[in-house]
Amino acid sequence: MSNVFINGTDTVGVAGHCGPDVRSDLQVRIEPRERDGLQIKIESRVDAYYGDSIRRQTEEVLEALAVRHASVEIHDEGALPFVIAARIEAAARHAGLGEGTRVLPPQLPLREPRARDRMRRSRLYVPGSEPKYFINAALHGSDGIILDLEDSVHVSEKEAARLLVRNALRAVDFFECERMVRINQVPLGLQDLEEIVPECPDLILIPKVEEPQQVIAVDERIGKIKADYGINRPVWLMPILESALGIENAFAIARAGEQIVALTVGLEDYTADLGVAKTPTGSETLYARQRVVNAARAAGLQAIDSVFGDVAEMEGLRAWGVGSRALGFEGMGCVHPAQIAVIHEAFAPSAAELEKAHRIVAAYNEAQAKGFGVVSLGSKMIDAPVVQRALKLTARAREMGLLS
Repeated sequence: MSNVFINGTDTVGVAGHCGPDVRSDLQVRIEPRERDGLQIKIESRVDAYYGDSIRRQTEEVLEALAVRHASVEIHDEGALPFVIAARIEAAARHAGLGEGTRVLPPQLPLREPRARDRMRRSRLYVPGSEPKYFINAALHGSDGIILDLEDSVHVSEKEAARLLVRNALRAVDFFECERMVRINQVPLGLQDLEEIVPECPDLILIPKVEEPQQVIAVDERIGKIKADYGINRPVWLMPILESALGIENAFAIARAGEQIVALTVGLEDYTADLGVAKTPTGSETLYARQRVVNAARAAGLQAIDSVFGDVAEMEGLRAWGVGSRALGFEGMGCVHPAQIAVIHEAFAPSAAELEKAHRIVAAYNEAQAKGFGVVSLGSKMIDAPVVQRALKLTARAREMGLLS
């Protein structure tokens, strides 16, 4: 919850959530005053253990925001320090205080930059307004974690979620997962970048892309922010095509910037744009998915499929993933941790595929060693594209840990 309302002549700012079903969050209410200093009232379910530290942090954050006179009410549901700081800052901003000031938690050491062609079989969406999902997100083993600022965040919580995700990028260890952020649709998404890019995310997803210029605008803004902060790490881009126009412009979008590493598709919005129902078999989206794969391959990018929305239908997910790989996709999105293992299995080469690839590579190496220009396997001749496909498959299997 992030609200602004008027009380007499003052603007009151509210940010965060509280209640019996809320955990790892808090709600902050700040009402500016003209005098009498800070009046802080804290209620916490962990007051006996952390009440004093919550009060100290509250005072420190308000001091950093130059808030001298205000009534502050906090209802804590076990929030971690990076969440407390983000919620206080958001409430202060909604109350018209702390303008131009950022209160940042200590930053964990950054891991090595992610390679542009790294494996992206699975990416787990995490609502950017729900800190309870942040802490353990990386333990589920997805290749990437998407801190989402778009569809999963209510319009009234956009700014508060932006600060929360910013702090999470600094304070949460996502281990080997690629740290991704889905910004809002341009132009609102450009505001997200001002808070997000200084914290060095690995990849930015750009939703509802229909024209190359949308990607160019994001790329240029990221470049400016990186220059302002002296950041040398790459920030990769993944445009999401979610409309008929976006699909038709797929190749132009794929070539809109050198930082683009993958192209993906959002089928819920796409089918809504077509005015058709999205079905489990996906026949109504086949054209769009094939076009995304072709455009991505033509531009030298990865092709990443949409999410499978029914979290209870694992066999349907498995069938979708197998079909997706057959179309040429290298991964897809996840809306629940339980989907990750099924997706990884669906995108892994089978034992029979690996055995055949090994025989092809062995025959190729033998022919090369003997100086033969023609490679044969049994009664079949093997041309160069088949060998390259076999080499790529075995390399991918090694990356997945299927081969030593």
